[in-house]
Parts: sequence; structure tokens; C-alpha cells
Amino acid sequence: MKPGKVYPTALRAVEDVFDGAVVMLGGFGGPGLPQSLVKALIEQGARDLTFICNTCFEPKPDEHDVARLVDHGRVRKLITTFIGRPNQEMPALDLWRRGKIEIEMVPQGILAERMRAAATGLGGIFIPNGVGTVFEDGQEKRTFDGQEYILATPLKADFALIGAHQADPLGNLTYRLTQRNYNPTMAAAADVTIAEVRELVETGEIDPERVVTPGIYVDRLVVAERGI
Repeated sequence: MKPGKVYPTALRAVEDVFDGAVVMLGGFGGPGLPQSLVKALIEQGARDLTFICNTCFEPKPDEHDVARLVDHGRVRKLITTFIGRPNQEMPALDLWRRGKIEIEMVPQGILAERMRAAATGLGGIFIPNGVGTVFEDGQEKRTFDGQEYILATPLKADFALIGAHQADPLGNLTYRLTQRNYNPTMAAAADVTIAEVRELVETGEIDPERVVTPGIYVDRLVVAERGI
């Protein structure tokens, strides 16, 4: 493989993630979750991070996701869709109750659209969710065809950590099944996109019709230490 976007280790790929950075973390459950990059970020030591991600469940002992970073005290704010069910006591909820972490809950579709707005250069999107409730307090509202909407601002990140099935050295990515949730959008909505892949192949081996994320959106590549 030619040098360039391909990094020898996950730790090298995340070494410039700075304190206070906004980080998007891909994955829909386990599929598409770049666990090697999360593990490396724990070792790297960046703090006061804002994470944009789908969920924050307490992982199994051998798994690494955003909850691991929360447990290590590295996360200042979570923008996510689901922390846990009402009868579940999650560590992130305990930290929130004690004022140690900020949590912004966003429905999955709106999370995806707010990231897409950043990826495409839009100033935001207008949503009907929250109209007539406390969630509209202090928010800009507009009326379209007699329906009130609230402005939802774009979600952009300094870094996106994503997982994919296959890549070539140019950064072209393919996905399998639910790996495709969030990851392609996140790749286009961050200043620096770091992709963890199951397999790295030579340039030209990927059928262009199978490329989901073009290499122009991918800055760094690492091969997964374990399945993603």
C-alpha cells in the first residue's frame, strides 16, 4: 500500500484530537462502531469532549464505545438519541443528575438531518417537533403553510470517527448492512474524518458503483483490531 491516508495504528490516527473537540462517533449499536479508534482515544487522553452519537449504553467488558469515554471522565457533553429506558440506571444519567455532564436528546431522524445540514452547507432545518412545548422556549420559529416549525441548527464536528467494511488507500469506503447508518453523513460533516475499516484493498479493487463514501471525505484510515 502507498503511504498517505493509511495510518499504522489507531493511536497515531487520533493523536491530534484536542481537549474540548467536538467528535462524531459512528455506529448503530455494534455495526459501524470504530472500537479501535475509541480505545485509542481513551489512551490518547483528550478531555472535555462533546460527542455526537446514536446511543450511550454501558458496553460489555471487551467493547469500546462512547460510554467508555464517559466512564473515564473524558466527555463534557453528549448529543445523542437514546441513553436508556426509564427503568435503567446508566452511568451517564447519574453524571447528568450530579451536573458532571450535559446531555442533549435528539430524535434519530433529526440528528441525521442536522448532520446532513452541516455536510451540505445549510444554515439549519425547520422541524415540527417541540412546537407548543417547553422545547420551543428561546428558539426561532417560522410558519409554513399554516404549520409552526422550530429552527434546528446544523451539527458539525472537528473529528468524525466512523467504521466501514472496506477501503482503498484513496479513502473510498463501502459498508455492510447497518454500518451505513450515520457513518456516511458523519464523514461529510466533520473537518477531519478518520475511518476504521475491516479490510484495506488496493486502489481500483473496489467497484465504483459500490462506493458509498468517496475518498474526498476521508482523511485517515486504519485497519480494525477487531470486527466492526
